[in-house]
Amino acid sequence: MNKNIVLTASVFGVLAVMLGAFGAHGLRDLISAQALSNWAKGVEYQFYHVFALLFLSVSGTQNKLTKFAHWFFAIGIILFSGSLYLLSTREIHHWTIAEYVGPITPIGGLSLILGWLMLFFSVSSKSK
Repeated sequence: MNKNIVLTASVFGVLAVMLGAFGAHGLRDLISAQALSNWAKGVEYQFYHVFALLFLSVSGTQNKLTKFAHWFFAIGIILFSGSLYLLSTREIHHWTIAEYVGPITPIGGLSLILGWLMLFFSVSSKSK
């Protein structure tokens, strides 16, 4: 088990629970239904990748590809889910930076894809 990956997964896991609850209870009356749906999508993908990190931590491989997968998943969560959180709440925060956040979402998605590819290659290259 890789302690650093578990710690990363734990932080993102607790944040996903908190952000999910905040979206369901704190934002429900403040943002549109579509924005709330986008917020929920960010939470959903964050949770998926928490589980990917947990699997990665116990995959039995500890090589460069494992480290890359860890970083790609972490960066992907921050960029993909984080940008969805910012974009979803622009109705209430009115930050002009939100205009520039949109293009970050697909970069985060690409990072998540690369994390899965690194996981695949990490496990497939493991000696039998």
